Amino acid sequence: MSAGDTLKSLESHRLVPVVVVDDAEQGSRLAEALVAGGLPVAEITLRTAGGLEAIRAVAREHPDVVVGAGTVVAADQVDAVVDAGARYVVSPGLSRAVVERAQHHGVPVLPGVATPTEIMTALDLGVETVKLFPASVVGGPAALKAFAAPFGNLRFVPTGGVSAANLPDYLALKPVLAVGGSWMVAKNLVDAGDWAEITRLTAEAVALVEEN
Repeated sequence: MSAGDTLKSLESHRLVPVVVVDDAEQGSRLAEALVAGGLPVAEITLRTAGGLEAIRAVAREHPDVVVGAGTVVAADQVDAVVDAGARYVVSPGLSRAVVERAQHHGVPVLPGVATPTEIMTALDLGVETVKLFPASVVGGPAALKAFAAPFGNLRFVPTGGVSAANLPDYLALKPVLAVGGSWMVAKNLVDAGDWAEITRLTAEAVALVEEN
């Protein structure tokens, strides 16, 4: 899948589950639950020691899932997640080293931005889709509307503080490519192995996306 095709896939689903898992088995089971709920997309973060192996497991065992790596903060991590099979890279902030390494590998990179200066730096680096983070803290939908005026061609993936309640507010905005959220893959559900509840919440989220 090319970089452009990966972004088109994220845009078609419009919702990116932001996942925290402890090991490969949790990653694989979670991927199954997401697919069962109608959402074959996952951003598996590197917040845990097992995140990388979870990405590897999902890429190997569930090739139909568009798996990406989140919380990527260094260039060597980009090398590791791409080797593991990540199809896109997400960072909480804007790092030239991370962006350029992802571009070197030919995978989409969604750097986190919160200010016009960071957006302009991202544009200078050739990035056309960014992660607004933490979205709820920096102004939510109102901030997106403000940024859309001077940066009309930029696409956003707002993440942070997104819920089923405010998801429609984000999806209604033209600059939004997709929205990142974790309510359907909450860590307590993952730790409990409540895959059925994750599937149920995912199906609800997919239905909400289809309504908007």
